[in-house]
Amino acid sequence: MKYDTSSELAFFVLLAKKASLSATARELNITPPAVTKRLAQLEQRLGVRLVNRTTRMVSLTSEGELYLAHAGRILDEIRAMEEQVASTRDAPKGLLRINATLGFGRTTVAPLISAFARRYPDVEVQLQLTDRPLNLVEEAFDLGIRFGELPDSRLSARKVMANRRFLCASPAYLKQFGEPKTPHDLARHRCIIHRQNDDAHGIWRLTKGRKTETVKVDGTLSSNDGDVVQNWALDGHGILMRSEWDVARYLESGRLQVVLKDYRPAPADLFVYYPSRRNQPAKVRAFIDFLVDSLHA
Repeated sequence: MKYDTSSELAFFVLLAKKASLSATARELNITPPAVTKRLAQLEQRLGVRLVNRTTRMVSLTSEGELYLAHAGRILDEIRAMEEQVASTRDAPKGLLRINATLGFGRTTVAPLISAFARRYPDVEVQLQLTDRPLNLVEEAFDLGIRFGELPDSRLSARKVMANRRFLCASPAYLKQFGEPKTPHDLARHRCIIHRQNDDAHGIWRLTKGRKTETVKVDGTLSSNDGDVVQNWALDGHGILMRSEWDVARYLESGRLQVVLKDYRPAPADLFVYYPSRRNQPAKVRAFIDFLVDSLHA
């Protein structure tokens, strides 16, 4: 027979408090025979008599007194547990597991977590940095922070900031090899390849107006680390596709120059994504708001 333990505990505590089958029935809005049957089923399952019945009142047996003492304690613990879990929606606390990409996670997310930890000392943060694709639910992360298209359309997400991509190269490289005039000119240039996840390496898609051109580029240098390929471009080794967030300061200083200005790669907007919007814990909501506010400050 199936039964709900917490419901049975609450039933017996009420019966002991009312000390009457009829009073218990009125409280539960059921008939006295239904109360009698429920009590009999409980006693049959336990194999002991819990109460002594009279025509008007019930009194607890020694086994009933023991059952009542444990039932009251267990129900108190259940209420305390539920209140503690529910309170996490109001006050940020508990473990928060975050995944971010290697370079951005190291240079930007980690310092933000340092500031977040000072504001919310009751939140324990674990940061894992990876560039590989991940499954938030299977790997038990609360949040993922990624540039570009979302890895899974089933996830909920919030766009943190817009982030354009450019093709760029150092003045020294452009002086030696010239500047490409069309996307197809890239085939005769040295291009630096950033190998990310399982993306097709060396395939660049460039859009001008409503037209998108796909170009296969090649070069002698490639890496899965964004900072490495960026430094190679600064050293004059070739043309690189890189996001505005990464190269803005070098474009402003002139150490890098945008090439094919009329053609734009797909943007690399920054998203924070998470398994669900429903019943989102306060620690998750607090970090998302903190991340957005910090990057827009």
